[in-house]
Amino acid sequence: MKEAPERKYSLIVGSDSFPGEETVFVTAIIIHRRGSGGRYFYRKLKYEKMDNLKLRIFTEASLSLEIAEALKKKLSENGVSKLPVEIHLDVGKNGATRNIVKEVIKMIVGSGYVAVTKPDSFGASKVADRHTN
Repeated sequence: MKEAPERKYSLIVGSDSFPGEETVFVTAIIIHRRGSGGRYFYRKLKYEKMDNLKLRIFTEASLSLEIAEALKKKLSENGVSKLPVEIHLDVGKNGATRNIVKEVIKMIVGSGYVAVTKPDSFGASKVADRHTN
């Protein structure tokens, strides 16, 4: 952001998971320079095997909220508190998660963040997903 402070930026947090012998959760933090790509960082956590899709999705959302809150606090300490924060969710109106989309969106919006779902939630479905295996 210091390289081009005149540009517009957004902060995106998205999580995805992969259920194997253990369930792997990846949360990505993306600094998006609108119109010019961005940079990302990620955190990978392993949990006991979690076969329940609803539980996995809500865990993904909770992990994203946890990171977003920590970032928001740190950014306000550094004077960058106006950076918009989006939480990208690995849910959509089609597919296996269609029955819980509204619940997950309410969780994110109720926490004060913008919720982005598929097909626009690249922070979860592309960036975080890349590191789940």
